Amino acid sequence: MYRMMVFPPMRRVFIQLLGAQVGKGTVIHSAKFINLYRTGFRGLRIGKDCFVGNEVLIDLAGEVVLEDQVTLATRTMILSHMNVGYHDHPLQSCFPSIQATTQIGSGAFIGAGVIVLAGVTIGECSFVAAGSVVNKDVPPRKLAGGVPVRVIRPIEQENAPGLQ
Repeated sequence: MYRMMVFPPMRRVFIQLLGAQVGKGTVIHSAKFINLYRTGFRGLRIGKDCFVGNEVLIDLAGEVVLEDQVTLATRTMILSHMNVGYHDHPLQSCFPSIQATTQIGSGAFIGAGVIVLAGVTIGECSFVAAGSVVNKDVPPRKLAGGVPVRVIRPIEQENAPGLQ
């Protein structure tokens, strides 16, 4: 039913009816939500004036929080869990299952094709370059990129006059 809603405002209202918190002015394009059987849409909090681009994938095994004015560009993946397989999988002892809140701070921009792993926090007004794999927290007001992600430089006030 969600996929048949061609207009972003309809998608926003629909996922709100299913339990998500979504702020005013948020635009949701053709995002896909997985692992709904765990937290469901109750595990999704999106602030006001956010933009969720085409083919974005959001894992709702754990909680996902997008604060105000977050942009998720095309094909971004936001994960909230990691599991190598069933309880008897031979790698389970080396890589135990995790489920953790993934949070993106106000004003952050997440570039196309970025993968944000479970439990990561991206600070406010940070910019994550396209194609990055975010496996650790990104501090506020930083330009970060790479595989794995690393901080490239701070985002200075004079470089971004809209930032406070």
